[in-house]
Amino acid sequence: MSIFNIISFAFIIIFISVYAFYKSRSVDSKESEGYFLGGRSLVGMTVGMSIIMTNLSTEQLVGQNGQSYMAGMEVMAWEVMASIAIVLCAWVFLPKYLKYGINTISDFIEIRYDTVTKRIVSILFMFTYVISFMPVVLYSGALIFNDLFNIEQHLGISTTTAVIIISTVIGIVGVVYLFTGGLSLIAHSDSLFGIGLLVGGMTIAVLAVIHLGDNSFIQGLDRFLTDHPEKLNAWGAVDSPIVPWPALFFGMFFNCLYFFCTNQMIVQKALAAKNLKEGQKGLMLVGFFKISGMFFLVIPGVIAYNIFGDGMQMDLAYPALVSLVLPDWAGGIFGAIIFGAILSSFVGALNATVTLFSYDFYKPIINKQATNQQIAKMGRILTLVIGVAVILISPLISLFPQGLYAVIQEFNGLYNMPLLAIILVGFYSQKTSASGAKITLIFHVITYSLSKVVIPDIHYLYVWSVLFLIDIGILYVYSRLKPDHDDFEFDKYQSKVDMTPWKHSKWVGTVVLLAVVGAYVIFSPLVLAQ
Repeated sequence: MSIFNIISFAFIIIFISVYAFYKSRSVDSKESEGYFLGGRSLVGMTVGMSIIMTNLSTEQLVGQNGQSYMAGMEVMAWEVMASIAIVLCAWVFLPKYLKYGINTISDFIEIRYDTVTKRIVSILFMFTYVISFMPVVLYSGALIFNDLFNIEQHLGISTTTAVIIISTVIGIVGVVYLFTGGLSLIAHSDSLFGIGLLVGGMTIAVLAVIHLGDNSFIQGLDRFLTDHPEKLNAWGAVDSPIVPWPALFFGMFFNCLYFFCTNQMIVQKALAAKNLKEGQKGLMLVGFFKISGMFFLVIPGVIAYNIFGDGMQMDLAYPALVSLVLPDWAGGIFGAIIFGAILSSFVGALNATVTLFSYDFYKPIINKQATNQQIAKMGRILTLVIGVAVILISPLISLFPQGLYAVIQEFNGLYNMPLLAIILVGFYSQKTSASGAKITLIFHVITYSLSKVVIPDIHYLYVWSVLFLIDIGILYVYSRLKPDHDDFEFDKYQSKVDMTPWKHSKWVGTVVLLAVVGAYVIFSPLVLAQ
């Protein structure tokens, strides 16, 4: 690695850190809302980029391009279909959340059901973030960072040692970030890292097309469209192991609703908006970004297939492509972008974890008289404790290179569908049942677990498709027959922010939805695919 690359990498990281610190100075992070929710002061651009960077990690950059190298454009469902859920979050979910003045998703569950159900959901969130999501982000991100930039070779150490060093450095930087400035600091740094990721990712795709065309973009584009048109079909076969097309309308759609509309680490950024208008602006930005994501999260994998052909291990396709087309002088710049992607996902989940514990357990159980300053102080202590724990756990992922990682990826299936059902029934039914919510959760956990044994060959998206409909049916019927409370008064709660909607949200959201339809028409046998 050249001196220029080292200097450019360090300069970008330091510049973005200083910029974020300067922009976040106006927020009092010693107060709980300032630390956990950025003082509810975020504007649309900051909300959007923070959600994007929390969601997007190197695991997706390499993993989805690896899948598209093997299966083609059907992988774009994870990005493009998410845009539908994000529009619905802006139109439906966010206005309802903000109306109740909540700090966490579990707060809404307590309002509509009971405290026990709220804490069960909080524990599930925190367990997932601490045991699976954050360690995997650090470890897999460090592994990919090492693959892309050959850190082990430059330092003359083993791969394991290099990955441990990288994940530790990123973890420490993330803990310092959150400890120093809370959500506001990381949100402002995400704004720049997000722009860098978009530009950098698109640049790799363009350079790959040029290489495919022997230094001609037009010829490369022609080869991309004609050499292997079967790879351009976004409609996976019914028995596809990646994304079977019937699941697009059910399991995939339901999962996107869960992740972008009910997942604490994503929704928390929208709850931190200064008002509904800015929150909706940010979400619409995310909607457009997720559609554009196929250009650097999916298409490069297809290009890699055109360049390298069959036989490559899929997780090596994107690193090999980057090594082939990225100019030597740009290594430090692209490295800083990748570093920021890992950092943002890690800190986003860490912030969500400490928020849930502080609001759902510390304040109501451990210290009922805690002031806002004491809650924020506890958040900082938890940031250090949980951050260090995750840094120590992350290298252990290497001990289970296949089994644990595969199990982790489907762990969310234990509670994602019933959680979505619980929130949707809470939105629209005046009668709810805390007992019904618990029974729904128990039923789903047992049934989903059994499905992994009894019907292991059935794609989990199909399983989710059926289970969600059963979950929502059980909860709704139980709530109608055995409600716990009198009819709920939807209008008795007051928002903490201005609830005036963004005047352009309807037509902008409609454009996003039309773009989703257009993408699936273009990447189909009707147009490009064969």
